[in-house]
Amino acid sequence: MKLWMRKIIVALVTVATLGIYVPTELLQVDADESKDSVASNTGDSVSTSTAEVREEPGIDSWINTNNLSNKAYYINSLTEKAKDLTITKFGPRIANQVEDDFTAFILPNIELALQSIMENADEDVSRYYAITEQPTKGYGEKIFHVYDHLNEQDIARFHVRRDNRPLDGYYFNFHYHLSKDGFKDHHEIGEIFWDKNTPPKWMA
Repeated sequence: MKLWMRKIIVALVTVATLGIYVPTELLQVDADESKDSVASNTGDSVSTSTAEVREEPGIDSWINTNNLSNKAYYINSLTEKAKDLTITKFGPRIANQVEDDFTAFILPNIELALQSIMENADEDVSRYYAITEQPTKGYGEKIFHVYDHLNEQDIARFHVRRDNRPLDGYYFNFHYHLSKDGFKDHHEIGEIFWDKNTPPKWMA
């Protein structure tokens, strides 16, 4: 193919795909700017301001306006995300050994804890609850937090701790803390036996 023909094709493809890909950083900046413009244009007509309103970037994508009144939907969504984040926290080396026990014994208790948290909250507030997505690596305990995007605060913190019992071996202790007691009390979820050998670091 001749050089000039190749240049024309590249130019046409460039023009045809212009604007299809937008980096996520620009979307967040654009969303922040539009939020400010909506707040400053309160005197404008309703149609103008509603055209500028966008979904808040911090709220997880599972929040759907059609399902805002359905707590079972939220609990199921939170549980699925909790499972994914816990398996991510385990990493492949730990997950291969304990995933079945986690799914059978720990996950149902996490679901009950999430259900209790949702039932103790007002429905207008609980629809803004979401799960954070940064489990800690290494030896940190954090799996995920239940975060209230409306009030911008943690509601519950779910952790897993390594317990070394000298004659028994290592156990993974799952528990959570609640904001109502300042995250001081441990609310037990359950334990999984690892082995007598030291487990690898999280996410290893």
